[in-house]
Parts: sequence; structure tokens; C-alpha cells
Amino acid sequence: MKTKIRKEMAPVARRVRAYFAPVDRAIGAPTVFDPARAFDLDAPCAPWIDLGAIDNFCRTPATKVQAVCRGAKAAAAAQFRSRLEARVEFDFREWGKLQMALAAGSQHMNVLEEAEDASACASGGTAVSAVPLAADSTAGELVFAAAPPFAAGDLLAVDIDYADQTGYVGTGIAAAFVRDPTDVQHEADYIRRVTFNVGRVATVSGTTVTLEQALLGGVPPAGAAAQKVVAFVDREGGSFFQEWSALFVLPEEAGGRVCFHYPRLQAAAPAQETAIEIADPLRSYALHAAWLALPVTDPNDGEQVVCYRSHAPVRKCGIF
Repeated sequence: MKTKIRKEMAPVARRVRAYFAPVDRAIGAPTVFDPARAFDLDAPCAPWIDLGAIDNFCRTPATKVQAVCRGAKAAAAAQFRSRLEARVEFDFREWGKLQMALAAGSQHMNVLEEAEDASACASGGTAVSAVPLAADSTAGELVFAAAPPFAAGDLLAVDIDYADQTGYVGTGIAAAFVRDPTDVQHEADYIRRVTFNVGRVATVSGTTVTLEQALLGGVPPAGAAAQKVVAFVDREGGSFFQEWSALFVLPEEAGGRVCFHYPRLQAAAPAQETAIEIADPLRSYALHAAWLALPVTDPNDGEQVVCYRSHAPVRKCGIF
């Protein structure tokens, strides 16, 4: 008997789309994706960030299942999971602040505009002095006491001065971890070197700078200042590990979607690229990222899990 395949029940998608959201590193709280709630793929709800389509998405479940054996013939009597583990790998086709940071795995640094007498430094030398913000600044509009030295198109890092803080630093999103203030040589600009609170200037009007998009880390805190960013740099090495919540979506051609939600992903590989040949001698270079999934506790039953897979089927195809 020939089996009839119902096309609406077989997920078919062109590309995987990736969305990331910060984990509160201080308390280990991930961002939750609830499949029962609406999620606009083109305008995701905060704090989810759309990082575009990705290639070579590969999920590798590594959870170990072992058996309890009994009797003279050591027959399997029961099973148990002895090691909970999963890995994810993929390639970002776009290069940007977030894509580079997520693929690099360690601290990702903003190269600040350098002062004229700065000594050469691979991650950026002494920077031009930061410009303090006024108290009424928002995540989308930066207000200064006087006309700032910025122009449309400039990238700005907006955050507080480093003043011997220890622990996670960076407004809104943990950008680095400082164990000892002497490690950063008491440099006031350090937090702005690593912060994710980066935005591009859309317009400058008097003392107000309007950004193209709101700062990822949210409203600048009291005492924040802005500095011009001329490039981004990551490094192979370092002791900090990026950790994010991730959502990977297969938007089905028929209208449904398959979602893979990893509440906690921690970078598991150094910075590397994937070369994609276009037509010799042209090649495209993608950012390769590899991640280890960390467990969370499901509040519904207390079970430890590393990934949630959900399927929102097309309405007309029913349940079975």
C-alpha cells in the first residue's frame, strides 16, 4: 500500500534564522522564549535581537544514555541519563558587532578613536576623551551639555567610566568580567571598550544625537559618556566566555515554524572563519560559531534541560 505524505506536515524551510538575547550573568537567568506567545520574526520582542539568516546550522545532542544491568546475563533493566550535553554550530553570513562578539567567544572590544599622541596597541590605544551625557538621555537619543563632536554615520560606545569595579561590567549586557582592577590598569575607558551599548548616529541637532537604533543595553546609566568607535576587534584567547540565550527558527514555506530554544549557550570555540567560494578569485567569509548548551531547570516539573524544540503547525493540517 502506497503511503500518502501530507506536505503540510513536513517542515520545509529555506534558511535558519537566529535570534539572541542576553543572559543575566550575575544570577544566571536566561531569556525565556514562550512558544505560546506571538513572536514576530521581522520585529522580535525585546530583548531578542535578530541576527539574520545563518548557514550550516548543526545541532549535536551529546547526552549519554546508559543502562542499569541485572542478572547473570547483565540484561538491561532500566535506563538513565548520565551526562546532559548538547552543542550547536553555525555560520553567520553577516559581520557586525554582535555577530563578531558571539563568534569570537571572549571579550569583544570596541576600538575607540585614538588621541594624537597615543601609543600603538593591537586592541586600541589611548582614546580621545569621552563626552559626558546629560541626565535626560534615552536609549535612542543622547543629550549633551554642548554640541558634541559627532556626525551622522559615526558609531558611538555609550557607558560609564571604569572606576575599579569588579565582576561583570557593561550596561544591560555583560561584556567582560574583571577579577582585579590592576588587570585593566585603572583605565577609565575600559567599559566603553567592551560595552554592547553601541549605536550609530542618525542625526545631530544642537546638543542632541539621535541614533538609528536604540542602544542594546538600554538607557545609559547616570554618569555615562560617549566615545567614537572606529572598528571592532576580537582576540583568540582570554578568560571570559560569552553566554547568551538563543532561538533558531525554521520558517516553513507552508506557514508554520520549527523553533529550537537554547536558554543558555556558552561559546565553545575561538574565533574562526568559513571561506565560501563565489567565483575564483572571489570568496565570501562567514563567521563560524560553536556553542556548548548549559542546563536550566524547567519550572513545570523541575527537570534539567538544555534545549526546547517546538513546532507550530499550519492551522489546516490538524494535530496528527
